[in-house]
Amino acid sequence: MFYFLVKTVHVIGAAVLLGTGAGIAFFMLVAHLRGDPREIAGVARSVVLADFLFTASAVIMQPITGTWLALSSGYSLGDGWVAASIALYVVTGAFWLPVVWMQMRMRNLAVNAVETGTKLPSEYYRLFRWWFAFGFPAFAAVMAIFWLMIARPPIPYWD
Repeated sequence: MFYFLVKTVHVIGAAVLLGTGAGIAFFMLVAHLRGDPREIAGVARSVVLADFLFTASAVIMQPITGTWLALSSGYSLGDGWVAASIALYVVTGAFWLPVVWMQMRMRNLAVNAVETGTKLPSEYYRLFRWWFAFGFPAFAAVMAIFWLMIARPPIPYWD
């Protein structure tokens, strides 16, 4: 029974990571394309909050539940699909952490533009381009992790 509880938490955490990430990307992109600093500031506030409430908690729980599930199911953390998943998780984090900082900075720049009645500065647009670019490898890595968790393919290099 405990195994299925941990597995449920793990699957929900994975869904939260994928869903929150996709939702955040969608809403930030739409706000950016509309170009209104007031809208960008409001959306960015919600995005940063969602990242701290949902994404961060899932980021913490995934390795805990994943390690417990793998070991209790008889897998080694060195088994190919498990090791590849861990490596991709690290890649995802390497892109996600800077993105969180970028979102906070873009939020602050948009809030400042609203408060001063000015346009968004060039720094905002530069950060947005980096934010957008970082999303692709992070999203691809998460999708690959989903596939590895479902398919559990033998990966000879690590097995």
